[in-house]
Amino acid sequence: MAVYEQIGKGYDLTRRADTEIAAQLAKYLQIKSDSSYLDVGCGTGNYTLALAKHGGVWSGVDQSKKMINAATKKSNVVAWQVAEAEALPYADGTFLGVLCTLAIHHFAALTHAFREIYRVLAAGRFVLFTATPEQINKYWLVEYFPDAIHKSAKQMPSLEKVRYALNDVGFNSVNIEPYSISRNLQDLFLYSGKYRPEIYLDENIRSGISTFALLASPEEITVGCQRLAADINTGRITEIVNKYENNHGDYLFVIADKGSIMN
Repeated sequence: MAVYEQIGKGYDLTRRADTEIAAQLAKYLQIKSDSSYLDVGCGTGNYTLALAKHGGVWSGVDQSKKMINAATKKSNVVAWQVAEAEALPYADGTFLGVLCTLAIHHFAALTHAFREIYRVLAAGRFVLFTATPEQINKYWLVEYFPDAIHKSAKQMPSLEKVRYALNDVGFNSVNIEPYSISRNLQDLFLYSGKYRPEIYLDENIRSGISTFALLASPEEITVGCQRLAADINTGRITEIVNKYENNHGDYLFVIADKGSIMN
């Protein structure tokens, strides 16, 4: 089942490509204007289209027909297709780079998906933007929505598991770059309100975040929002935010290289 079929029609009102994240992804992918690239789990194509502005010929796949239909309405510059990450409809070595943002926790089988991504890559890079369970459990949101945050963390593959799967399918170099939320983040995903707690009180914003849309019960949302609103009004929220500050980053860029095949 494509979980994002359940997320509301307002997804694109709150989820858009963040300029800073897109620039980082483009840098890690080392985009070349005459080469082909793939976005796996592309959703409605926000980052695909943002990266296409940096060059290259782009394709995007997602398991959700609803998401691909929305992407298709935005642009025909990208070749959009409904497909599972574990069964990509491309020939071996089609792409110089593959992108995946905030989607690996929806893969049915991580190693199978990574093996497919490795297969469709020529010598090039696979760049992931994701979060680890350890990072998610350190979001201050856990103070207000503990069940949903713990469920969110539980469905995320650990960094160890991601590294193992990448190495297992043949990637010969894996580098990790931590990412910390900026105060002017444009893409309103789970921890985007780290420094803007009031955004979590907005039902429209919550509806575009899978943790709230799919994992949180109505009761938890009601109680959590009441407590959060009270702490914002008293100023206690500053104390809560500071309590969860750490040096491990809020998300991660994972850069995996597939070297030239010489033999």
